[in-house]
Amino acid sequence: MTTMNISLPDEMKAFIEAQMTAEGYASASEYLRTLIRDAQKRQAKQALEAKLLEGLEGPLVEMTREDWDSIQREAQERFDREQARS
Repeated sequence: MTTMNISLPDEMKAFIEAQMTAEGYASASEYLRTLIRDAQKRQAKQALEAKLLEGLEGPLVEMTREDWDSIQREAQERFDREQARS
């Protein structure tokens, strides 16, 4: 893990400390990591939704068993990676 120093106005520092206390975070780093993970998930969801909309615009293609197996395998690998990070 690497370290990053940031500068915040006093009001933001107080807000983060209040959130840490209210939500049970052990440190500001833990709280900020959670915010960043949430932002990453939102961004990934937006990218997926864009791809789904793009797919709806194209021609219909029948899915094969191999296609479904590939999708399932990729989903399981992503799930496993996410679980390893948590």
